[in-house]
Amino acid sequence: MSDRLEPPVRTERIYRGEVVDLRVSHYARADGTQVRREVMDHPGAVVMVPVENDSVLLVRQPREAIEQRTLELPAGKLDAPGEDPLDCARRELAEEVGRQAEIWRDLGGFYTAPAILTEFIHCFLATELSPSDVAPIPEEEIEVVEWPLGELENLIAQVNDAKTLIGLLRLRALLVGGTLAS
Repeated sequence: MSDRLEPPVRTERIYRGEVVDLRVSHYARADGTQVRREVMDHPGAVVMVPVENDSVLLVRQPREAIEQRTLELPAGKLDAPGEDPLDCARRELAEEVGRQAEIWRDLGGFYTAPAILTEFIHCFLATELSPSDVAPIPEEEIEVVEWPLGELENLIAQVNDAKTLIGLLRLRALLVGGTLAS
């Protein structure tokens, strides 16, 4: 049995936005049952786990959707269909944290909310950091926060952003396994 599902039998486009599109799709199950799903299509994103001087670099930024400032790993949306995720990660690390990385390591990827959203996030470890000459985007109001790796458990306990938790848990697995530099 394949994990792939049949494409929808009918789709109605409800909204086309700058970041997401909303559609209602109807699917036929193998037993003949028809199901209706509201789906947000998203081009995908990246999240970076930048490590510098025995610290992980995070960003505190406003998230209007939840009316809070959140502490997160730097991340960003793929800007064009087919954009290389590593190219996006390089751009976003420079824009959000003001750094470039000599070493990049793919930590895998994940879906954020596969019941309603097509967004897939690619996760990268970034090390051997140096300053970037890319200017930050003022409207993003990003504050860079250095968090000591020795206090990683405390950070994990207080973060409530899913992509950040996943990135930090993957970082912790590397640290525990002694493979951070690999």
